[in-house]
Amino acid sequence: MAQYLAELDGVFLALADPTRRAVIHRLGRGPASVSELAGAATMTLPSFMKHVRMLESNGLIRTAKSGRVRTCELNQERFAVVDGWLAQQRRLWEGHTDRLEQFVTKSVRR
Repeated sequence: MAQYLAELDGVFLALADPTRRAVIHRLGRGPASVSELAGAATMTLPSFMKHVRMLESNGLIRTAKSGRVRTCELNQERFAVVDGWLAQQRRLWEGHTDRLEQFVTKSVRR
């Protein structure tokens, strides 16, 4: 459980930054070079590379170098961690609303 929570924390931390979310959004359309991704950002390349490393270290993207070009691609499987957590939260809150509905309908009948 501790490993799962650490992974979840890392993914949410990586997604907390708008620059990194923009990279994820762009990679949703397909692989792109770091240069292409950095062109949309308003920062230096070394600063942008910190964002790439954060996404890569948390498993959200993969990078591969061919010659002088580093290409990034989305690791869609990694989003299963977030999907699982959201499904768990959804079940929890649906249970709360179901109990609230039962309480309200019983109170109205009295």
